[in-house]
Amino acid sequence: MLELLQAIILGIVQGLTEFLPVSSSGHLLLGQYFLGVDEGKFGLPFDAAIQSGTLLAVVSFFWKDFLGMGRALVRSRRGLDLTDTDQRMAFLILAATVPAGVVGFLLEDFFAGECVRSPWVVVFNLVFVGALFIVAEAVGRKSRPASKLGFLGAIAIGCAQATALVPGVSRSGATITMGLFIGLKRDEAARFSFLMSVPIIAIASGFTLIEVIREGMDASEVIIFVAGIVVSAVVGYIAIKFLLTYLVNHSLRIFAYYRFGLAAVVVAALLFL
Repeated sequence: MLELLQAIILGIVQGLTEFLPVSSSGHLLLGQYFLGVDEGKFGLPFDAAIQSGTLLAVVSFFWKDFLGMGRALVRSRRGLDLTDTDQRMAFLILAATVPAGVVGFLLEDFFAGECVRSPWVVVFNLVFVGALFIVAEAVGRKSRPASKLGFLGAIAIGCAQATALVPGVSRSGATITMGLFIGLKRDEAARFSFLMSVPIIAIASGFTLIEVIREGMDASEVIIFVAGIVVSAVVGYIAIKFLLTYLVNHSLRIFAYYRFGLAAVVVAALLFL
Protein backbone atom coordinates (compact mmCIF):
# COMPACT_ATOMS: atom_id res chain seq x y z
CA MET A 1 0.00 0.00 0.00
CA LEU A 2 2.86 2.37 0.84
CA GLU A 3 4.54 1.69 -2.50
CA LEU A 4 1.28 2.38 -4.36
CA LEU A 5 0.98 5.71 -2.54
CA GLN A 6 4.58 6.52 -3.42
CA ALA A 7 3.88 5.67 -7.07
CA ILE A 8 0.88 8.02 -7.09
CA ILE A 9 2.88 10.83 -5.47
CA LEU A 10 5.71 10.42 -7.97
CA GLY A 11 3.19 10.29 -10.82
CA ILE A 12 1.74 13.62 -9.67
CA VAL A 13 5.24 15.09 -9.41
CA GLN A 14 6.11 13.90 -12.94
CA GLY A 15 2.86 15.14 -14.45
CA LEU A 16 3.28 18.60 -12.98
CA THR A 17 6.99 19.08 -13.41
CA GLU A 18 7.45 17.60 -16.89
CA PHE A 19 5.63 20.60 -18.33
CA LEU A 20 5.97 23.29 -15.67
CA PRO A 21 9.53 24.65 -16.02
CA VAL A 22 10.79 23.38 -12.68
CA SER A 23 12.55 20.09 -13.66
CA SER A 24 10.76 16.75 -13.56
CA SER A 25 13.97 14.72 -13.22
CA GLY A 26 15.14 16.96 -10.39
CA HIS A 27 11.86 16.70 -8.51
CA LEU A 28 11.69 12.94 -9.02
CA LEU A 29 15.24 12.49 -7.79
CA LEU A 30 14.56 14.66 -4.76
CA GLY A 31 11.22 12.93 -4.16
CA GLN A 32 12.83 9.51 -4.28
CA TYR A 33 15.69 10.72 -2.07
CA PHE A 34 13.52 12.20 0.68
CA LEU A 35 10.69 9.62 0.50
CA GLY A 36 13.27 6.87 0.89
CA VAL A 37 11.71 4.80 -1.88
CA ASP A 38 13.00 1.42 -3.00
CA GLU A 39 15.46 2.12 -5.84
CA GLY A 40 14.80 -1.37 -7.16
CA LYS A 41 11.18 -0.47 -7.90
CA PHE A 42 11.41 3.30 -8.34
CA GLY A 43 14.61 3.71 -10.32
CA LEU A 44 15.09 4.60 -13.99
CA PRO A 45 12.53 2.03 -15.25
CA PHE A 46 9.78 3.62 -13.14
CA ASP A 47 10.92 7.08 -14.28
CA ALA A 48 10.53 5.87 -17.87
CA ALA A 49 7.06 4.55 -17.12
CA ILE A 50 5.72 7.81 -15.72
CA GLN A 51 7.43 9.71 -18.54
CA SER A 52 5.32 7.60 -20.91
CA GLY A 53 2.30 8.91 -18.98
CA THR A 54 3.27 12.48 -19.79
CA LEU A 55 3.81 11.38 -23.40
CA LEU A 56 0.17 10.28 -23.45
CA ALA A 57 -0.80 13.69 -22.04
CA VAL A 58 0.95 15.57 -24.86
CA VAL A 59 -0.41 13.34 -27.61
CA SER A 60 -3.97 13.55 -26.29
CA PHE A 61 -3.79 17.35 -25.87
CA PHE A 62 -2.25 18.04 -29.30
CA TRP A 63 -3.71 15.11 -31.25
CA LYS A 64 -5.04 17.37 -34.01
CA ASP A 65 -1.58 18.92 -34.47
CA PHE A 66 0.10 15.51 -34.65
CA LEU A 67 -2.54 14.22 -37.06
CA GLY A 68 -1.94 17.24 -39.31
CA MET A 69 1.84 16.79 -39.16
CA GLY A 70 1.52 13.07 -39.87
CA ARG A 71 -0.50 13.78 -43.00
CA ALA A 72 2.01 16.48 -43.96
CA LEU A 73 4.89 14.01 -43.73
CA VAL A 74 3.03 11.70 -46.08
CA ARG A 75 2.52 14.61 -48.50
CA SER A 76 6.22 15.45 -48.28
CA ARG A 77 7.02 12.17 -50.02
CA ARG A 78 5.70 13.80 -53.20
CA GLY A 79 8.00 16.77 -52.64
CA LEU A 80 9.14 18.91 -49.74
CA ASP A 81 7.10 22.09 -49.35
CA LEU A 82 8.17 24.23 -46.39
CA THR A 83 5.42 26.76 -47.14
CA ASP A 84 3.04 24.05 -45.91
CA THR A 85 2.69 24.96 -42.21
CA ASP A 86 2.25 21.37 -41.02
CA GLN A 87 5.17 20.10 -43.10
CA ARG A 88 7.40 22.86 -41.83
CA MET A 89 6.44 22.23 -38.20
CA ALA A 90 6.96 18.48 -38.57
CA PHE A 91 10.48 18.91 -39.93
CA LEU A 92 11.32 21.59 -37.36
CA ILE A 93 10.37 19.18 -34.58
CA LEU A 94 12.43 16.39 -36.16
CA ALA A 95 15.42 18.73 -36.42
CA ALA A 96 15.01 19.80 -32.79
CA THR A 97 14.97 16.16 -31.67
CA VAL A 98 18.42 15.33 -33.08
CA PRO A 99 20.71 16.98 -30.45
CA ALA A 100 19.11 15.32 -27.41
CA GLY A 101 18.88 12.00 -29.24
CA VAL A 102 22.58 12.03 -30.11
CA VAL A 103 23.74 13.21 -26.68
CA GLY A 104 21.48 10.77 -24.85
CA PHE A 105 22.66 7.84 -26.98
CA LEU A 106 26.35 8.63 -26.65
CA LEU A 107 26.34 9.54 -22.95
CA GLU A 108 23.57 7.29 -21.57
CA ASP A 109 25.78 5.70 -18.90
CA PHE A 110 27.12 9.09 -17.81
CA PHE A 111 23.64 10.54 -17.22
CA ALA A 112 22.62 7.44 -15.27
CA GLY A 113 25.63 7.77 -12.95
CA GLU A 114 25.45 8.75 -9.30
CA CYS A 115 27.55 11.89 -9.80
CA VAL A 116 24.97 13.37 -12.19
CA ARG A 117 21.96 12.21 -10.12
CA SER A 118 23.24 13.89 -6.96
CA PRO A 119 20.90 16.25 -5.07
CA TRP A 120 23.67 18.85 -5.16
CA VAL A 121 23.64 18.80 -8.96
CA VAL A 122 19.90 19.42 -8.81
CA VAL A 123 20.40 22.36 -6.44
CA PHE A 124 22.96 24.01 -8.73
CA ASN A 125 20.80 23.62 -11.82
CA LEU A 126 17.66 24.85 -10.08
CA VAL A 127 19.44 28.14 -9.35
CA PHE A 128 21.36 28.46 -12.61
CA VAL A 129 18.41 27.81 -14.94
CA GLY A 130 16.15 29.97 -12.78
CA ALA A 131 18.56 32.83 -13.34
CA LEU A 132 18.41 32.16 -17.09
CA PHE A 133 14.60 32.53 -16.94
CA ILE A 134 15.02 36.07 -15.61
CA VAL A 135 17.66 36.96 -18.22
CA ALA A 136 15.57 35.54 -21.08
CA GLU A 137 12.53 37.50 -19.94
CA ALA A 138 14.62 40.67 -19.90
CA VAL A 139 16.28 40.33 -23.32
CA GLY A 140 13.88 38.20 -25.39
CA ARG A 141 11.67 40.05 -27.90
CA LYS A 142 8.78 37.60 -27.34
CA SER A 143 7.16 38.53 -30.65
CA ARG A 144 7.66 35.63 -33.11
CA PRO A 145 5.18 32.76 -33.61
CA ALA A 146 6.60 29.24 -33.79
CA SER A 147 5.55 29.05 -37.46
CA LYS A 148 8.29 31.63 -38.22
CA LEU A 149 10.98 29.58 -36.50
CA GLY A 150 13.95 28.63 -38.69
CA PHE A 151 15.86 25.37 -38.67
CA LEU A 152 18.86 26.88 -36.87
CA GLY A 153 16.48 28.11 -34.19
CA ALA A 154 14.90 24.65 -33.92
CA ILE A 155 18.33 23.05 -33.54
CA ALA A 156 19.24 25.63 -30.86
CA ILE A 157 16.09 24.68 -28.94
CA GLY A 158 17.03 21.02 -29.47
CA CYS A 159 20.45 21.66 -27.92
CA ALA A 160 18.69 23.25 -24.95
CA GLN A 161 16.56 20.10 -24.66
CA ALA A 162 19.76 18.02 -24.55
CA THR A 163 20.94 19.89 -21.44
CA ALA A 164 17.81 18.70 -19.62
CA LEU A 165 19.30 15.21 -19.44
CA VAL A 166 21.02 16.59 -16.33
CA PRO A 167 18.60 16.59 -13.34
CA GLY A 168 17.49 20.01 -12.20
CA VAL A 169 17.66 21.71 -15.60
CA SER A 170 14.04 21.13 -16.78
CA ARG A 171 13.34 20.12 -20.36
CA SER A 172 10.45 22.54 -20.73
CA GLY A 173 12.33 25.28 -18.87
CA ALA A 174 15.45 24.98 -21.03
CA THR A 175 13.54 24.83 -24.32
CA ILE A 176 11.10 27.64 -23.49
CA THR A 177 14.00 29.80 -22.33
CA MET A 178 15.90 29.20 -25.56
CA GLY A 179 12.71 30.03 -27.43
CA LEU A 180 12.54 33.36 -25.63
CA PHE A 181 16.21 34.09 -26.39
CA ILE A 182 15.53 33.67 -30.12
CA GLY A 183 12.41 35.85 -29.97
CA LEU A 184 9.44 33.47 -29.68
CA LYS A 185 6.33 34.43 -27.76
CA ARG A 186 6.12 32.69 -24.39
CA ASP A 187 3.09 30.56 -25.21
CA GLU A 188 4.44 29.75 -28.67
CA ALA A 189 7.76 28.68 -27.16
CA ALA A 190 5.88 26.47 -24.69
CA ARG A 191 3.73 24.94 -27.42
CA PHE A 192 6.78 24.10 -29.53
CA SER A 193 8.49 22.71 -26.43
CA PHE A 194 5.57 20.38 -25.73
CA LEU A 195 5.30 19.21 -29.35
CA MET A 196 9.02 18.51 -29.62
CA SER A 197 8.97 16.52 -26.38
CA VAL A 198 7.11 13.63 -28.00
CA PRO A 199 9.88 12.03 -30.09
CA ILE A 200 12.54 12.28 -27.39
CA ILE A 201 10.27 11.05 -24.56
CA ALA A 202 9.03 8.21 -26.77
CA ILE A 203 12.58 7.15 -27.60
CA ALA A 204 13.97 7.56 -24.08
CA SER A 205 11.12 5.84 -22.24
CA GLY A 206 10.35 3.30 -24.96
CA PHE A 207 13.69 1.50 -24.94
CA THR A 208 13.74 1.34 -21.14
CA LEU A 209 10.19 0.00 -20.91
CA ILE A 210 10.83 -2.62 -23.59
CA GLU A 211 13.80 -3.84 -21.57
CA VAL A 212 11.70 -3.96 -18.38
CA ILE A 213 8.91 -5.90 -20.11
CA ARG A 214 11.42 -8.40 -21.48
CA GLU A 215 12.83 -8.98 -18.00
CA GLY A 216 9.32 -9.39 -16.61
CA MET A 217 7.44 -7.83 -13.68
CA ASP A 218 5.44 -9.30 -10.84
CA ALA A 219 1.83 -8.23 -10.15
CA SER A 220 2.77 -5.61 -7.55
CA GLU A 221 5.22 -3.95 -9.93
CA VAL A 222 2.61 -3.86 -12.70
CA ILE A 223 0.13 -2.12 -10.37
CA ILE A 224 2.77 0.43 -9.34
CA PHE A 225 3.77 1.17 -12.93
CA VAL A 226 0.18 1.46 -14.17
CA ALA A 227 -0.77 3.77 -11.29
CA GLY A 228 2.20 6.02 -12.01
CA ILE A 229 1.45 6.16 -15.74
CA VAL A 230 -2.25 6.98 -15.31
CA VAL A 231 -1.66 9.65 -12.67
CA SER A 232 1.16 11.33 -14.60
CA ALA A 233 -0.96 11.37 -17.79
CA VAL A 234 -3.96 13.02 -16.12
CA VAL A 235 -1.92 15.55 -14.15
CA GLY A 236 0.29 16.24 -17.18
CA TYR A 237 -2.73 17.09 -19.35
CA ILE A 238 -3.91 19.59 -16.75
CA ALA A 239 -0.41 21.08 -16.46
CA ILE A 240 -0.16 21.61 -20.23
CA LYS A 241 -3.50 23.39 -20.36
CA PHE A 242 -2.59 25.58 -17.39
CA LEU A 243 0.84 26.64 -18.63
CA LEU A 244 -0.26 27.50 -22.17
CA THR A 245 -2.97 29.74 -20.73
CA TYR A 246 -0.73 31.22 -18.04
CA LEU A 247 2.11 32.20 -20.36
CA VAL A 248 -0.12 34.30 -22.63
CA ASN A 249 -0.05 37.11 -20.06
CA HIS A 250 2.53 36.08 -17.45
CA SER A 251 6.31 35.69 -17.33
CA LEU A 252 8.55 32.85 -16.21
CA ARG A 253 9.74 34.79 -13.16
CA ILE A 254 7.41 33.06 -10.72
CA PHE A 255 8.97 29.73 -11.73
CA ALA A 256 12.46 31.19 -11.26
CA TYR A 257 11.56 32.27 -7.72
CA TYR A 258 10.09 28.83 -7.03
CA ARG A 259 13.32 27.20 -8.19
CA PHE A 260 15.39 29.49 -5.94
CA GLY A 261 13.14 28.71 -2.96
CA LEU A 262 13.23 24.97 -3.59
CA ALA A 263 17.02 25.03 -3.91
CA ALA A 264 17.28 26.79 -0.54
CA VAL A 265 14.96 24.24 1.10
CA VAL A 266 16.91 21.31 -0.36
CA VAL A 267 20.25 22.75 0.78
CA ALA A 268 18.88 23.18 4.30
CA ALA A 269 17.53 19.65 4.29
CA LEU A 270 20.78 18.16 3.01
CA LEU A 271 22.84 20.04 5.58
CA PHE A 272 20.69 19.74 8.67
CA LEU A 273 18.44 16.66 8.32
